[in-house]
Amino acid sequence: MRRAAVTSRLIGLLLLAGGYPSAGFAQDALQPYQLVRSLQLIQDRIAAGDHAALPMQAKLLEMVDARLRAADAEDFKDPKNFRALLVYGMSGGNPVTVEAATSRATTDPQSLAVANGVIDYLSGRPGEAIEALKPIDPMTLPPDLGAFLALVKGSLLAGDQPAAALGLLDEARLLSPGTLVEEAALRRSVGIAVAQGDAARFALASTQYVERYLYSPYASQFADSFVSGVIALHMSISQDKLADITSMMDSEREKVIYLRIARRAAIDGLNDLSAFASARAEQGRDGNTNQDDPRALLYASLSTVTSGTIEDVRAKLGKIDRSRLSEGDRALLDAAQAIAGEVVAPPAPLPEEKPAPVAVKQPPAPETVAAQGADASGLPPVEGAIAEHPAVTSASGGPATSAPETPAVAAAPADAATVVQASAPLPAASPEPADPTDAAMTKTRRQLDLIDQMLGAAPK
Repeated sequence: MRRAAVTSRLIGLLLLAGGYPSAGFAQDALQPYQLVRSLQLIQDRIAAGDHAALPMQAKLLEMVDARLRAADAEDFKDPKNFRALLVYGMSGGNPVTVEAATSRATTDPQSLAVANGVIDYLSGRPGEAIEALKPIDPMTLPPDLGAFLALVKGSLLAGDQPAAALGLLDEARLLSPGTLVEEAALRRSVGIAVAQGDAARFALASTQYVERYLYSPYASQFADSFVSGVIALHMSISQDKLADITSMMDSEREKVIYLRIARRAAIDGLNDLSAFASARAEQGRDGNTNQDDPRALLYASLSTVTSGTIEDVRAKLGKIDRSRLSEGDRALLDAAQAIAGEVVAPPAPLPEEKPAPVAVKQPPAPETVAAQGADASGLPPVEGAIAEHPAVTSASGGPATSAPETPAVAAAPADAATVVQASAPLPAASPEPADPTDAAMTKTRRQLDLIDQMLGAAPK
């Protein structure tokens, strides 16, 4: 009843603030802590999924800011008003307003230390904020202030002290259950658990978030962390557990989550996970399948593009409607089709063997020897290979190849044993015939490497 009365009064104030001349009077008639308490009620409604309350939050933040800018030392003699100032700051308030109001207030040293830490936090000085807030235990403060302080400290310590950060986020949830503070604490816990490699904590926090805050306007941030966590912890999270978490979502959100997982898994080469997620995305719920979704078809095909059913995969890829794909997915489709085509392409024919040329004795030729455009076997020279001299034998004892387009070079005096006439190369050992099986295996390895390169270059 009390909440309903406060909310009704708040709506009346917002209607006044929408354009009536008495809005300023109504705003000034309320104490800062009353306005901030109303702001918290609106934020809790938003966390529960009431997106219509977002414009009300924006208007109320504007009203609270104006009231706190006008507040004087007499207003802040009431501790509730100073706490309200701090809560406003940690609720997304203006750091300039918080700093100006703090300079006019007379309060106890601990509250002043919290204020300074909040100002540093809002002003982008995390190091100073951590030092100012380090000695303050959120559990010793009034719950409305302690919950926000635990959330801020947990966020600040997430990078360097993740275990301590998770403990602080748990305190924030304990002090303020069912609120925007708990929503934010759970959202941050998911990301920290992924960084820690803590699959159990990740699964627990994800389950709790989906149960309570799936319709929050900030749920897209949770979805990002959840998909990244499933990919990073895929060895530690069973597919059954993943299915349990997503089963609490509505069918559309579940499909989108599985499509995102399938895409990331395909790009990262996690074929089993990609196949599972693609199948779940296609399966749908309540008899409504998603088999005509080109994204599900594409991601499922990526996980089987080098399998024994390559002809089926090619047929599926050919049926995908490109116009329904994003630019990044069209690039993936092109890559998959190119790889599928390479897999079924016939192997290149092996070069025919030629008999070794017969050596013909000729008189020594001490004069200049012209550079040759091809080696003794008739193949073009290797690019970048520069012989010491076009007619000097190589270290392996065979004829040295000449650099392409190299002009004739006058021969320096050389020992007769090191000079080989261009028309009489040393006979080389006949190479063993290439094994067709080895050639096929080598081609397959190259195709798999090409898949990794093309998918790795695709946008994630």
